[in-house]
This record gives sequence, structure tokens and C-alpha cells, in this order.
Amino acid sequence: MFEAVNWPETLAPSRSPIHFTNELEVAASPETIWSLLVDPENWPSFYPGVEHVRLLDGHDSLRLGTRFETNLAGQDVFAAVREFQPVTRIAWGGHPTASEESRAYHAWIITPTPKGSHLWTEETMQGPLWIELAKQDPEVFWRTHENLLAALAKVATKHERRAGGRCLQNVPKGEATDV
Repeated sequence: MFEAVNWPETLAPSRSPIHFTNELEVAASPETIWSLLVDPENWPSFYPGVEHVRLLDGHDSLRLGTRFETNLAGQDVFAAVREFQPVTRIAWGGHPTASEESRAYHAWIITPTPKGSHLWTEETMQGPLWIELAKQDPEVFWRTHENLLAALAKVATKHERRAGGRCLQNVPKGEATDV
């Protein structure tokens, strides 16, 4: 059975006007998927609209507590990793710099399957900026995440073919905890 997201109480789906889930079976190992998600230098290769990610704590990859800035959904965003369980789950929460009252929490759960991995991504959003964007196009966030999953699957399977089925990067060390 696939696990549920560990929501911060204030960003739980029941308290958020925007909530969506996306999932996909991928013919790539959890380790390969994980290596792509925790290495922001890879994000522009699969994350729609991301051109850069800047880590703010001197880390070379994401880990519990890592703060970062990026551009998502056309917005400059500040976020921090709030949950980190190597190879199985990661989540970050943050806000657009133009609207600190607009919050989001984005979680990933990676589950091994006989043919690779099952990816589950789920996000909640609150606040005026996100609500206005959703009013303009009610499915924009869901659709963006569908594209994200498809692109991540493509990059991950390509990495696995190049590596002969082995992950290209080591899994970052990190304590399996959540904030």
C-alpha cells in the first residue's frame, strides 16, 4: 500500500483551497528517482519552468532543513525541505517571494515496484497569489505536475539506461526524520 503524506497541520488538504495529486509508474529504480529529486542541478531537465535552483545553506544537494530559492509556476519561490527519508519520501514547503501569505507544501513518495517505482506527488496551496492563478486556469497546477512526472520518468529511464541499471549518484546521507 502506498503511504500518505505527513502534512503540516496548517497546510493539510482539508485546510487548503488548492489540493491535487499525481502519480505515475516509472521503469526506473527508486534510487535513480531520488538522485534526480535531491540534486537541484538536474531540476531544469525535468521540472517545467525551473531554470535554476539556489541552495542557501551550503549544501550540494537537498537534505532535511535545506533552504532553497527557485522559480516555479512563474513565481520566485523560497522553500525548505520539511521531510526527508532517503529514497522514499521528501517534501518541501514555502511561499512565493511576492506573496509570503501564499503557502504551498509539495510532497513526493517513492515506492519500489517490480518494474521500477511508483511516484506519488501531492501538493496543497493557500493564499491569494495561488488562488488567482488557479482562477485563470483551474487545472494549471495539476497539469504542470502531470508534465513534471512524465519528464522525470523520461530523464530517470534515460539515466538508468546510461548507467546500466545503476543509479548515477550516491544517495545523500540524511536522517530519516520529518519536521
